[in-house]
Amino acid sequence: MNEMREVEVAVIGAGQAGLAAAYHLRRTGFEPERDFVVLDHSPGPGGAWQFRWPSLTYGRVHGMHALPGRELTGADPARPSSEVIAEYFTDYERAFDLRVRRPVDVTAVREGANGRLLVESSDGTWATKALINATGTWDRPFWPRYPGQERFRGRQFHTARYPGPEAFAGLRVVVVGGGASGTQHLLELAPYAAATTWVTRRPPVFREGPFDEDAGRAAVALVEERVRQGLPPKSVVSVTGLPLNDAIRQGLADGVLDRLPMFDRITPDGVEWKDGRRVSADVILWATGFRPAVDHLAPLRLREPGGGIRVEGTRAVVDPRVHLVGYGPSASTIGANRAGRAAVRDIRRLLAEPAGEPVAA
Repeated sequence: MNEMREVEVAVIGAGQAGLAAAYHLRRTGFEPERDFVVLDHSPGPGGAWQFRWPSLTYGRVHGMHALPGRELTGADPARPSSEVIAEYFTDYERAFDLRVRRPVDVTAVREGANGRLLVESSDGTWATKALINATGTWDRPFWPRYPGQERFRGRQFHTARYPGPEAFAGLRVVVVGGGASGTQHLLELAPYAAATTWVTRRPPVFREGPFDEDAGRAAVALVEERVRQGLPPKSVVSVTGLPLNDAIRQGLADGVLDRLPMFDRITPDGVEWKDGRRVSADVILWATGFRPAVDHLAPLRLREPGGGIRVEGTRAVVDPRVHLVGYGPSASTIGANRAGRAAVRDIRRLLAEPAGEPVAA
């Protein structure tokens, strides 16, 4: 489509961060479709949650924070989180009349005329004065490369396409990754698989005791400092450690969470280390995380030499018209809500500047 339309603000992505930003735009007087537009490439509401595996029930979700202005109440903890949160997001979009356009694929954001940005998409081109990018990470699963990987005769999965534990019944499974997903997969797979092996690049760090507000702020500050320096963001979880709950303790006692260092190569029938140790495997499950989905922003040249986008608050330092929410320190459900509010506050200031005047940092 070649149709060109103008808006004050374009929001890319309708997960937690995108909906929070759209809510605050609506609340401060912006009208959807007239003043702002929300573009989402998913088939329906729910953000990345709609793609989570069925065995991840709502009761097992850690830290799902309600969207601003509407609580999530009365959800059955035994239902799949993909269903519960998709229904909640659907209700939220209707309640606040956010008019999300989907499925819309944004292919590029580039410089336009008269100080506007051009958002090129399968729904045409939108000329906008400001951009809120809320594309998250789910679309960019990180697959490490190891020698021999292409010759492995078994199957390889990433967390992004994890089918649930039943698919691994009777199989020998190597789980790669020291984060929350890796330990969840191991604990869930163990009763089904013929054997499980856990490998990580670094020894896992288990966190004792409650994770209070001070600890949370300290963790976010570490991630925030990286994005200030223009380095690729790490997840908040990567600096908090794994909570030592009853399930983890049982997994350690049973030997399910007996971790091995990272293997050196993949063989046709398993993995092996330089010292000659070998483990046979039918499946390698990569619980190796995700990277920010920001390739469509490449024409704006926002990346720093360190590989990341330097961000102050939510604002891209190179281009103050661009705000990244759900990126780096705001890549959590509560962080996404706060980032959405902060981005809208900054954008209102930006749009209030006289034409041609520099935007205050």
